Amino acid sequence: MSQNLFDDLKTALEKDESLLIDDKLNKALIEQKALALDADFLKLILDSDSLKKHFFEDVDGTLVFDKVKFQQFIHNKSFLPDSYTAFKNKIGLTSYGIYLSKSNEVVLAWPHKDCVLEGGQDKEDAKRDEIFWNETLAPDDIDRLLAPKVFTKWKKYDKEGEHEVEAPSLNDNYLIKGNNLLALHSLAEVYRGKVKLIYIDPPYNTGKDGFNYNDNFSHSTWLTFIKNRLTVAKELLSDDGVIFVQITDEEQAYLKIILDEIFQRENFIETIIWKKRNGPPNDKNIGSVHEYILMYAKKESAVKLYLKPRSEEQLSRYTNPDDHPKGPWTSGDLMANVKGGRYVESLYYPIVNPHTNEEHYPSSEGNWRFNKEDMQKLIDNDEIYWGSDGKGRPKLKRFLSDVRSGVSFSTLWDEGYYSHTGTNQLRKLFGKTVFDTTKPEELVRNIFQLGSDENDIICDFFVGSGTTAAVAHKMGRRYIGIEQMDYVEEVTKKRLQKVIEGEQGGISKEVEWKGGGSFVYAELKKANQQWVEEIRDAENSTALLVIWEKMKEKAFISYKVKPNEIDENAEEFKQLSLDDQKRFLIEVLDKNLLYVNYTEIDDVDFEVSEDDKKLNEAFYGLKK
Repeated sequence: MSQNLFDDLKTALEKDESLLIDDKLNKALIEQKALALDADFLKLILDSDSLKKHFFEDVDGTLVFDKVKFQQFIHNKSFLPDSYTAFKNKIGLTSYGIYLSKSNEVVLAWPHKDCVLEGGQDKEDAKRDEIFWNETLAPDDIDRLLAPKVFTKWKKYDKEGEHEVEAPSLNDNYLIKGNNLLALHSLAEVYRGKVKLIYIDPPYNTGKDGFNYNDNFSHSTWLTFIKNRLTVAKELLSDDGVIFVQITDEEQAYLKIILDEIFQRENFIETIIWKKRNGPPNDKNIGSVHEYILMYAKKESAVKLYLKPRSEEQLSRYTNPDDHPKGPWTSGDLMANVKGGRYVESLYYPIVNPHTNEEHYPSSEGNWRFNKEDMQKLIDNDEIYWGSDGKGRPKLKRFLSDVRSGVSFSTLWDEGYYSHTGTNQLRKLFGKTVFDTTKPEELVRNIFQLGSDENDIICDFFVGSGTTAAVAHKMGRRYIGIEQMDYVEEVTKKRLQKVIEGEQGGISKEVEWKGGGSFVYAELKKANQQWVEEIRDAENSTALLVIWEKMKEKAFISYKVKPNEIDENAEEFKQLSLDDQKRFLIEVLDKNLLYVNYTEIDDVDFEVSEDDKKLNEAFYGLKK
């Protein structure tokens, strides 16, 4: 391929400063612009005769950009060569002459949370202090990645403290530490079709998330990230199950399209608007005061939704001053709800006050609600109220026993529990600010009241600080919470222990929570994931070389890699930046073996204890 063409492309692209980072062309950003058919970007290509001829086809007088050809071109080793790709190519991590990271693809990225992703970095990603490793695997390289995993470090917690787990049960509550995508695929083996309600509050893709997620994905990357999880989550739902996904404006419209695809448009129920603050922030001309909660059914025809329980204030309106045998009542209107005073002969007649013999007719605006015969029955049964002195106009005694057990939910939840409510609830529990984005327990209570009943199974695979699990525990639901971050030990687990002890924050007083119950904690057993974390945390090249020596002995290295070739080129490896050294060592690991697969539980290389073997066998046996 002509070097002149490479030079022409560099010259053309360097005219656009937005494509430069630290005065150098950014290959990932160039690819993103090309695939998006960015108009300004295409003009740069069209301004060069050689580039126009090479990358555009004339179709009946219309120039069509060949983005596949362009993508292959910019990933040729002669275009924007760098030490990392040169080293990688020398070691042999290529596929059909194209860098493996651009072959037919599923992308694995390793920021703070490991997750299956598709997509590349944008300009802001490239400047992040956080290491953001992108890696691509061909589909035939992924054969065991999503297979059920081995669980380890089993413990049960109740009011008496921590105990060994004797036997897992479907009646247990579970807190799982590990990658949520892989954990969901494992749990699907047991819980497929058993979960009544899923609620998730995922990373919002705003760049401001306080949970240490990599929350600055591009749209396409974020949507693939969430789609992978929603797809398997749907398998867990029962036919009458519902899912609630909370989101902000940044991704709401895109997310709904993905949910329409996975759950089908006809299973969409409602979009709930949650008022998260009382007023807009003072530093903005227009500030957001709401978030969305998208609600879908697994099968709309089978779903059962519940009424909102009446509040203490609403119930206080019902009294029984006359000791009526039907119980508490409140006065209601006897007039029919008609417009324009429409006259109906059968509903227009006088009724007589039995206390004063006074006749009363409907007002000029309409008719009575009941015909003459039914009205007389109400009078005979003392179900008409004539005022405190017995001389007023008649009203209906509306008995609590006759009305619905609750009231309908609206799509606007503005009941006064805000974002800071959840933050304060957690601060009271731990004596300090733990997270800035904790959802209030009252919000989650509403969700559970609407979509579930006691003893139903709830799942939250972005459980974070544990609000979902805490509310489920207090409301008598069973639950499964999944979280990968290390704070699951110091925050999530300890919060649930405080719930068991009877803490009185959040909704505790409302639901008369006194403590009790239990939950089981377990982790996905790490294999290569342990090496990923050691590499990520290494502070210098010397530490990485020590890790590499251990990896050669104990890690599961990709079959594409020949360790001796890496050793033979050790000096070139040392010339790479620390970030590139980390990225390379992570890339040589076999991604199918991040965690130990259940099918390989007896492999001595994985060192699974006999107790763990028994517990895993019992857990996966629950699917029968």
